[in-house]
Amino acid sequence: MPLNIISRTEIEAAAFRRLVAHLAMRTDVQNIDLMILAGFCRNCLGDWMKEAADERGVDLTKDEAREAVYGMPYAEWKKRHHKEATPEQFAAFEAAQQAKG
Repeated sequence: MPLNIISRTEIEAAAFRRLVAHLAMRTDVQNIDLMILAGFCRNCLGDWMKEAADERGVDLTKDEAREAVYGMPYAEWKKRHHKEATPEQFAAFEAAQQAKG
């Protein structure tokens, strides 16, 4: 049976919430690691939320979107969990960007 639009939206929303919850538990995984391996990071998710809200005429600031992803204000998450990227991470990030084309 094909999914109706409401079921699909609810399923996608649940999957997104699970992804956000998973990332919240994996504070050891830095955004640069996500960018190297997957081509997106927590900031990207927040940006995508903001863009989706804008497309629908919903008022959502960039800070509010990031807080929804991080589970706290971005500055607080950064203070608690962010580590400066190593030269090796920067090199891997650059290589991944060049491989994209």
